[in-house]
Amino acid sequence: MTSQVPRRLGFAHATALYVGALLGPGVLTLPALAAEVAGPGSLLAWAVLVAASVPLAATFTALAIRHRQAAGIAGLAELAFGRRAFAMVGWCFYCATPIAACAAALIGGQYAATALGAGRPAGLAVAGGILTAIFAANVFGLHTSGRLQLGVVGALVAMLSTAAITASPHVDAVNLHPLLPAGPVPVGRAAAVLFIAFSGWEACGHLTDGVARPARTLPRVAAAAVVIVGVLYLGLATVTVGVLGPTAATTPAPFIALLHHGIGAAAGPAAAVVALLLTCGAGITFVAGAIRLGDALARRGALPAWLTTPGDPAGRSRRNLLIQAAAAMLVAAVCLGTHTGVGPLLRILSVLLAAVTLAGATAGIVLLPTWRRTAAAVIASAVTAVVLGAAGPLVVVPAIVGASGVTFAAVRRPQRRRPEPHPAVRPAAEAPWKRRPPHRARRRRPLPAPRRLARATAGPAIASGVATAASPTRARR
Repeated sequence: MTSQVPRRLGFAHATALYVGALLGPGVLTLPALAAEVAGPGSLLAWAVLVAASVPLAATFTALAIRHRQAAGIAGLAELAFGRRAFAMVGWCFYCATPIAACAAALIGGQYAATALGAGRPAGLAVAGGILTAIFAANVFGLHTSGRLQLGVVGALVAMLSTAAITASPHVDAVNLHPLLPAGPVPVGRAAAVLFIAFSGWEACGHLTDGVARPARTLPRVAAAAVVIVGVLYLGLATVTVGVLGPTAATTPAPFIALLHHGIGAAAGPAAAVVALLLTCGAGITFVAGAIRLGDALARRGALPAWLTTPGDPAGRSRRNLLIQAAAAMLVAAVCLGTHTGVGPLLRILSVLLAAVTLAGATAGIVLLPTWRRTAAAVIASAVTAVVLGAAGPLVVVPAIVGASGVTFAAVRRPQRRRPEPHPAVRPAAEAPWKRRPPHRARRRRPLPAPRRLARATAGPAIASGVATAASPTRARR
């Protein structure tokens, strides 16, 4: 159900949409994955990324106010660094979408199977249903209303807060020591895994057209979103490590285990509902964004021309959707054949999204004018680059994908057509003194009866006189 931003959003509604864009299904699994990598030291990784969210949010908010881009971070990279950067960033996000859809479906299926007490086959069946629903919603162009979005985001925040608050009395301080059992290096690797939860700060660009006075409202919305998301993430991570301890890394559904400590038998169904809402919403939004980006890439020569639909006003290409669905099925088949879980998919997805975020932050260094905004962009770029470097050999993945995009764009010429303006950008009104009055045909007023008679008889008389004057016999006489 692709979200559409209504006109004149209030502060609360815009904040809810922003928080909903940041909260993804990874919040249900990432605390356990980070605890598996760094143990209690994963809490330091969460804290560092929450602190890094401040310059990231400031950078992308300033970019959204000054440069409205329908192509997202890829469009910003093109403004700052040219067409090759557009192809590189666009390919990274385009190729990350099938991985994100499969990871979301697997998380939802895993939580549903745990809640029902079923095994792996039931979880895979539910994951297949979620994946089908994600692409079917984009086929029919389904979207949610503003009130429904507000209600869903409110329910998600309430459930996550309930899990953290009700399980907090069961935190055991023994599970938090030693804080760094293997040194500081695993903390960096945990941050590389967790970055997927902090890669949606550019979503404020979609709110620019719907918020009244965006230059004043969007910074407040971003600040509120940073506080809400940071408190939720830190609270869930602390409770997961403090309550589950070493078993957090081996628990298939840690969110259900937390709810069991708080609300008892109702934990399973409640966690399954939260998982389905998060996975379906995030997957549908990811695929819808990739379809629009695929059209833009095809129009500018970074993808084959047959992937675009020139006459489609909504910007949805059926061929792009088919390519995304086929790629998601291929990723699902590889995971099924190799018995790969959610962890490797989230690690690859996190590295791809970190590369995209790094491109947007470095574009802010070039595009933002004042030194304060540039300083925020520099800090955001430095932190993202460190996190990306901590991913180790997985850095090769965005490098290969980006190089493939640049190579394809270099050997193929883009279609020559006029650039399409952003739907929200309207042409400036022409000055009144420059407007030309519309052309009107001159209407002749009917003549009075005597004048009509004179004009009717004058024509033949003149014609006969001319003929007589031209006659040679008449001339000799």
